Amino acid sequence: MKAVHLSPCLEVKIPINGKVELTGELTIPEHAVGLVIFAHGSGSSRKSPRNRWVAEVLNQYRLATLLTDLLTDEEAANKQNIYDVEFLSGRVEQIVYWSKQRTDVNSLPLGLFGASTGAAAAIITAAKNPDLLSGVVSRGGRIDLAHEFLNKLRTPVLAIVGGKDELVVKLNREALFKVLAPHRLVIIPGATHLFEEAGCLEHVAEYSCDWFIDLFTVPKRTQGVGFGR
Repeated sequence: MKAVHLSPCLEVKIPINGKVELTGELTIPEHAVGLVIFAHGSGSSRKSPRNRWVAEVLNQYRLATLLTDLLTDEEAANKQNIYDVEFLSGRVEQIVYWSKQRTDVNSLPLGLFGASTGAAAAIITAAKNPDLLSGVVSRGGRIDLAHEFLNKLRTPVLAIVGGKDELVVKLNREALFKVLAPHRLVIIPGATHLFEEAGCLEHVAEYSCDWFIDLFTVPKRTQGVGFGR
């Protein structure tokens, strides 16, 4: 793979409703073809080693990334906030709006990458903002928690689940039956919920890159609906 020139990672501050400020890390490759905002979940943050690793791979494929906290430290101490997917979605939505005000990325197609409860927040955000988002990727996501919004979703979604994460596989299958938008379920054999097994996170990055690049570079392409490997 040809090396891609990356701008230095920028630490950014994202104001939320004039009340709190979230910290993020924005990386923009040369000739970027799109921006992917990461929606962390279940108490995770922009420091998540798995999402940071996936983001670095996306950068090498000319995808800009924004890794950001969804909660302040004080808010994260309240466990109820961690699992309140509509509250988290409100934060993701504000981050999306913020990105559209930045001249260095506002012209780029936009996607969301959600993990765990962050995936449900990403689905809700996409359902509410179909004109702003080109695609969603869920890694081990609890998209079932966005049940009230699944049939309203018009944005293509890729759900990636570990083959050994049997409950989440079941929940994703059931949730995707309610999705009318183009969608795909990819099951990574041998992977557990965190994709810590050798080679599994690499598969997550590969599928995510392909999904976003297809959507960002050929926006009118018709995505197949069905279940992947």
